[in-house]
Amino acid sequence: MGFPEAATGAGTALLTDHYELTMLASALADGTADRPCVFEVFARRLPDGRRYGVVAGTGRVLDSIADFRFTDAELSQLEATAVVDDATLSWLADYSFQGNIDGYPEGELYFPGSPILTVAGSFGEAVVLETLILSILNHDSAIASAAARMSGAAHGRPIIEMGGRRTHEWAAVAAARAAYLAGFATTSNLEAGRRYGIPTRGTVAHAFMLLHDSEEEAFHAQVDKMGADTTLLVDTYDITKGIETAVRVAGTELGAIRIDSGDVGPLARKAREQLDALGAKDTRIVVSGDLDEHAIAALRAEPVDAYGVGTSVVTGSGAPTAGMVYKLVDVDGKPVAKRSAHKESRGGRKSVLRRHRDTGTAVEEVIWTAAAPSSQVPEQGPNDHELQIPLVRDGRTVNDLPTLDDARQRLRRALVSLPWEGLKLSHGEPAIPTVFV
Repeated sequence: MGFPEAATGAGTALLTDHYELTMLASALADGTADRPCVFEVFARRLPDGRRYGVVAGTGRVLDSIADFRFTDAELSQLEATAVVDDATLSWLADYSFQGNIDGYPEGELYFPGSPILTVAGSFGEAVVLETLILSILNHDSAIASAAARMSGAAHGRPIIEMGGRRTHEWAAVAAARAAYLAGFATTSNLEAGRRYGIPTRGTVAHAFMLLHDSEEEAFHAQVDKMGADTTLLVDTYDITKGIETAVRVAGTELGAIRIDSGDVGPLARKAREQLDALGAKDTRIVVSGDLDEHAIAALRAEPVDAYGVGTSVVTGSGAPTAGMVYKLVDVDGKPVAKRSAHKESRGGRKSVLRRHRDTGTAVEEVIWTAAAPSSQVPEQGPNDHELQIPLVRDGRTVNDLPTLDDARQRLRRALVSLPWEGLKLSHGEPAIPTVFV
């Protein structure tokens, strides 16, 4: 994984929640920990007003499960704090997941009730993974769902992910990955570039401008080192004078200017007119500063060439979690379900397919259980496809799973398949209905 020991990977099994180990210890004591079980990850609803969700983080989940071990450090902590008894400590010392996992591939859309991940194994080995799985999927899917809306609003114009200073340092790396999956072109996060091969881009902050005795000196320093194709920050003082100085220093081959404050729509319009008048007709305009999908959509008619997005993407643009849950749905081959008001679950291991018209437009998500009579199992039409794929078999990650770039392409195809109203940014119902049979 490349994350530090305190973040995830081998030796970090204390990412398990206290209550999961309480269940494990009790189940070991009464002999139920070995019962074959199926857990399911799903979201009961989408964030308010959202019309689709994007699955992201599955690759990180699989890497983390493969590394998930209770080392001497974790076991000593559990023993010292008397979280579990000696029998449970002994069981945890030998832990490694040996079950099977199926799920939606990254980049796939999901809707309320979609069985995003299915974990099959003994109760003990599956229950201790709940917090790990949910913490990754809830974060990454929330980021990807917001980023996909922003990418759609940008209408083909590139977006730079630049939210590393607005979230936890390691969440920033995961957020950059999720945003790239969802269509962002680049990230300013160099660790995300190293770990995931994401293209990195960046310019300078206002501190660099203020460091120098004049704006012109700052521009000279940057152009001399980075070349004329660099991006110059022109709004530290007066934008009009900044653009004039930038072109004078870099010439008409200046790569781009960045506007990071003010009413960026009118400012971009005036900047385009000024750049053209100065002969810098190919110089691009990059805007940043508290942008979200709605602000990006409002700028669609303006002469903006690229966007820089930070806070809104790494916080899910108002929906920082996907609201996914991890529920037990099958014990010993028999469906089980929670009946609590407003927190119901549907028992039984699920299968799922998405139906499409001949035109390729998705029309519904059909879900059924293994216990359903054959007469209720839907027939798969020529335009339908099953959504879950094998991810882990007997504790081993399946070979040749889709890559991050595969996930980007999958999401592009999936978004094209939505009914046109499903791409609106306004509040509305899920783009396609979920049908349980």
